[in-house]
Amino acid sequence: MHSKTGIEVQAFLKLAVPLASAQLAQAAVGFVDTIMMGRLGTEILAAGGLASAAFQFLLNIASGFVMAVSPFVAEAYGAGRYKQIEQLARQGLWLSLFLSLPIMATIYRLGFVLEGLGQSASIVELAVPYFHLIAWGIFPALGFAMLRGYVSALAQAHIVTVIVAIGTLFNIVGNYALGFGQFGFPRLGLAGLGLASGLSYWLMFLIFLAYIFQDSQLKRYRFLQDLYRLKPKILMRLIATGTAIATTVVLEYGLFTIVTFLMGLLGTAVLAAHQAVYQTMYLLFTVPMGMSFAATVRVGQAFGQQDHSRIRRAGYVGIVLVTGFMVLTAIALVIYRRQVIGIYLDVHNPANAQIIAMAMPMLLISALAQILDGIQRVALGALYGLQDTRLPVLLSGVAFWGIGLTSGWLLGFLWELDGVGLLIGQSTGVAVAGLLFVWRFHRLTAPKHYFSRR
Repeated sequence: MHSKTGIEVQAFLKLAVPLASAQLAQAAVGFVDTIMMGRLGTEILAAGGLASAAFQFLLNIASGFVMAVSPFVAEAYGAGRYKQIEQLARQGLWLSLFLSLPIMATIYRLGFVLEGLGQSASIVELAVPYFHLIAWGIFPALGFAMLRGYVSALAQAHIVTVIVAIGTLFNIVGNYALGFGQFGFPRLGLAGLGLASGLSYWLMFLIFLAYIFQDSQLKRYRFLQDLYRLKPKILMRLIATGTAIATTVVLEYGLFTIVTFLMGLLGTAVLAAHQAVYQTMYLLFTVPMGMSFAATVRVGQAFGQQDHSRIRRAGYVGIVLVTGFMVLTAIALVIYRRQVIGIYLDVHNPANAQIIAMAMPMLLISALAQILDGIQRVALGALYGLQDTRLPVLLSGVAFWGIGLTSGWLLGFLWELDGVGLLIGQSTGVAVAGLLFVWRFHRLTAPKHYFSRR
């Protein structure tokens, strides 16, 4: 291995491992929450699953806006513009606050949305207190996402894993205490889970701030100094880039959401098989998500230094490493498909035979498709490091909706391949996105195009 490539691999993994671990831990909370909801009752599981999905969808969109802080800070760090780092973090915190206000208001009114979608009155009644309590966690959740991108861009990502681990443990204990009425607390049911989750966001955010104030490397950037001073130009720059990132999030998550809805139209058995596969793939996808954050930082730092060879090296190291990881996990999933499905369903129960028969080919398709899914996510992260966000929105729309959703509908319904057809179409869209993003990164970092946009 070339020495420079070896150094880049080490630097990438130093960022990617803690970021991926943090993403995995946060996804594990949702898994544990689902188990706890199920023990509180079938109706609470249904209401909680719906409410949690709606909250996470809005949070992911809003987080796309504050993700814009990371590539700009990484570029400033690479270029040695330290005062600009302080200004970007300061305005990122303001952006988190400004975004949290309308999002909180929206979450408060989600009960009316559920009613409009035809959900039963009992489901809405259970979900509303959850929304009202977890809404107060929106600002710290966005603030935490902003700080995560900020410290990662400064190559200080190791603390993220520790903070998320603390928040995850607090959330699990809080869910048990408030949801089930343990340790002397009242039994609040689903509302208790919402309160515990909201408090865990506040805990992680405040611990993060405390760490930044005392860490010898980070406290030199006094971004809370002169916090009252708004910088409209910087804010608008963050909003412009963040809007593009958030739109890409909507397009990608929207594809998976609509495919899930279409699975439901094919019947309960198809939907159940898909959910078992989807939960597995969602958990595994947190790793390339963390790797994509690392790619954004490494490419962004090189971009700030205007180091062409390092930009290319950083991007392709991330793409090669995520490919290797996803190939290994795909092999494991293919070999142990039945055991994986057995996590969710009793494979020895004849009543589950139909669902298992559907889930087996679905998991095979998803296992192979996740290789390209990981590639597209890290390649997109590399493009964010170059602050290239507008064209990826168009490419995402073409790949995920124009190709993925259209081909999935044709294969699933017109050609009657049912759930397998929907997944083949979804996977095709992901594959096309991966190819387009890698092509875009390769083209932008080619010598004749290098920095032509600056």
